[in-house]
Amino acid sequence: MSPEIVKNRWLGFLIWQSITSTIIFLLYKTLILSLLLKTPSLSLLFSLFTFLSFHLSLLLFSLSLFITTSPQDDPPASISELSAGFLNFILKSIVLGTAGGSPELSAPAFRRRARTSVGFFIFAIVCGLSGFLSMVSVCGTSELFDGMRLISLGFRGFVFGLAYGIYYVYKKRWVLGFPIIQRPFFFSFKMGLPSSLKQALQISIPAFLCTTLLMIFLPDQFKSKGTVGQLIFQQIIFFLGTFIVSFSWELSHHLLQVVHTRRCIFAPPKGSAAAETNPSEPLLEALEQSSPRSLLQYLAYLDLCIVSESNVDTWRRAAFFEETGETYRRVVSVCLRPLEQLTSKLSEGLDGSSVDKSDKFSQQLRSPMDSYVDSRLHEAFSDFQLCTWCARTLSALTARSHSEDRFGVAQITGSNAIVVSTLLSCLLAVEACLGKKTNPQSPQLMSPMNIKWATVGTGRRDGAMGSGKKRGGTLHRKAYTVADVLRTSIYEIVSVFHDEMLGNVANLEKNWIVRSKPLYGSREILIQKLILFLDFRAN
Repeated sequence: MSPEIVKNRWLGFLIWQSITSTIIFLLYKTLILSLLLKTPSLSLLFSLFTFLSFHLSLLLFSLSLFITTSPQDDPPASISELSAGFLNFILKSIVLGTAGGSPELSAPAFRRRARTSVGFFIFAIVCGLSGFLSMVSVCGTSELFDGMRLISLGFRGFVFGLAYGIYYVYKKRWVLGFPIIQRPFFFSFKMGLPSSLKQALQISIPAFLCTTLLMIFLPDQFKSKGTVGQLIFQQIIFFLGTFIVSFSWELSHHLLQVVHTRRCIFAPPKGSAAAETNPSEPLLEALEQSSPRSLLQYLAYLDLCIVSESNVDTWRRAAFFEETGETYRRVVSVCLRPLEQLTSKLSEGLDGSSVDKSDKFSQQLRSPMDSYVDSRLHEAFSDFQLCTWCARTLSALTARSHSEDRFGVAQITGSNAIVVSTLLSCLLAVEACLGKKTNPQSPQLMSPMNIKWATVGTGRRDGAMGSGKKRGGTLHRKAYTVADVLRTSIYEIVSVFHDEMLGNVANLEKNWIVRSKPLYGSREILIQKLILFLDFRAN
């Protein structure tokens, strides 16, 4: 049932896209183009050809969106990285072939980055082909364009589509942006119409100017001929066609965002037998068995976050605190996994950034794949949307367990200590990425006023840390967002369990901090940080 959810959403997107594009196409052909040409409607055969070719172009555009659209900002590999990586892969395959080893570039991370780059290239080419068909369908008429001029019109459309594809990839518009507030479908679609019109106008104007200048370099047989008035009229038609195609694509992009980012309820119908026996199984199945970085996984985490935070489906949240504690343990486990992965990746990236870069000779001996190692801090935040949902879910469930956990499963399973320790450890790693690190104090001096915070030294800093601390950068924005969510989540838990946490340090060590070594920092640092939250001084 779960894979059908994504399939149905793509099918719904194609249906709504065909409806909206048909309305736009008919309004343009019957009202605007017919009035400008001051002629009766075109022949039935030619009208049918343009209608079908226009929808074929939109189908190609939808196919390109299917290739690139992702809920996660996967960093692509650059051309130099692909070239160096491919060459390095061949050399290592030859050298290690006899030894039975595997080349380093066969790592899943590099394959994913290479696959993303190839997907972007295909997306731009398919957008060019879609632009070719779209401009011929929208602007092609038996009076203004015929023969070779239709080919020149299609060539201008191809250039426009190629430029649009490059712009689409550069602005990372292929990443699904989940809204903070879930609204009804028609309201969300209506709210995006003005922005789609504005964006289409902003795209069509420079596209028209660039393609018009490009026509100067084409051979004479591809250029339009006639009087000055006819040439101006043809350019007006082409500009209107460019705007219609841009608006159709922008509307498709907005429709894709609305359809795919809506909340999906992973629960049996209320009142059914499954809802009475095990209402959490569909959600847990989607969380545990869905492919990593897939849309289905994101939808499942979004549904879990909404159930945990809001009072819409209280019967579903009550099922998490069932008597055996197995459901609560599974929910906490799937939410801890992204935060632990984020902390581990940041820890590895921060350890790599502390290596001394003063040895120029060692830098020259670095392999081309070390540029990928330097980007580990950026890749660590590729799942930052998932991490924010997990942090909010863990804090909400932990806080709700104070009043809704009738059997005390949160405390019995030890989930409270694991949740608080993971949130604190992840926060310390994110703050270190932002340029703040903790100097641990001795147990005798353990108090909020004795915690010293210092910025990372400037003597040993690599490019990744420098870009991460640069305000306005992508890494800084994501790290700041995650840090803010983590602090809010910890404060939510502390506010509810404040009286239980107050006391000596031994109480915190026993009930709220795990005994094992955390993924980042130490147990002493985690306790010091928790004391700051208890005094409401953490910032």
